[in-house]
Amino acid sequence: MTTYTAWYLAVASLIHGQVDGVKHSGPTKMVLYFTGATNILYTFGGHAVTVEIMHAMWRPQKFKAIYLMATLYVLTLTLPSAASVYWAFGDQLLTRSNALALLPRTAFRDAAVVLMLAHQFITFGFACTPLYFVWEKLVGLHDCRSLCRRAAARLPVVVPIWFLAIIFPFFGPINSAVGSLLVSFTVYIIPALAHMITFRSATARENAMEPPPRLLGRWTGAYMINAFVVAWVLVVGFGFGGWASMTNFVRQIDTFGLFTKCYQCPPPPPLPFPGGGLGNITMPFNGDGLPPTPAPSPAHYFFRHHRHHSHHRGL
Repeated sequence: MTTYTAWYLAVASLIHGQVDGVKHSGPTKMVLYFTGATNILYTFGGHAVTVEIMHAMWRPQKFKAIYLMATLYVLTLTLPSAASVYWAFGDQLLTRSNALALLPRTAFRDAAVVLMLAHQFITFGFACTPLYFVWEKLVGLHDCRSLCRRAAARLPVVVPIWFLAIIFPFFGPINSAVGSLLVSFTVYIIPALAHMITFRSATARENAMEPPPRLLGRWTGAYMINAFVVAWVLVVGFGFGGWASMTNFVRQIDTFGLFTKCYQCPPPPPLPFPGGGLGNITMPFNGDGLPPTPAPSPAHYFFRHHRHHSHHRGL
């Protein structure tokens, strides 16, 4: 699903070509810069849920190779599509998060939209699974064998989230907020801190099953890299990125309102005037070739009549 959509964006943008007067000035505001930084954090963090992948693998020792392949695959999806769309539309993407709306409507674009919607349903399902389990344990239905009862019990969790999704259909700003406030900790800060704390003693480093490679400087280099990741993500990703993502989120609400029908879609073309346009309409003119004087408003006669009676009463 994401593969088709990403490559559709890349190919369709190249076929579409550059729009007239396209500019590539990049982010001109601090908000846009840090919003882009948090989107990058989400792209390479949210698509690689490391703990869950390693826990589900039959052979966890192959995790590093699988993780590297997954990262390279994500690069093939994100870089070509992002570069192609930015080449075609330029700075329009700085204020328009819905890149699909910039492309002409075709069957291929409709297929990309449908596949992305299906992808969101699937993502919503597995992303909310931990919340489902917590809720089922809270209401005492986690061990129930009836799927219908468990599905009904999950409605109080699904309905509010679904309602909020309709109110705020801002996929890009939400990704930025998730990347800065959540992914920055779960994927970058907490794992790096855990590695530093686990191997802080000499005994733990000696008993490590796989020490850091010499290319990275062994334990000293690994410690410095982890410290840099923690500091950089905490300041840039969580601090400035959180500020930028929330500012952008509020701005999207102020710009498009709530319950918007089509998020950042171009305005519809003006309807043609009946009869072939204004040029075919004959306007009445008086004998002097001047347009007739517009009729005064009803209030004109009221105030004039009022002044007339006031004059007679004064006499």
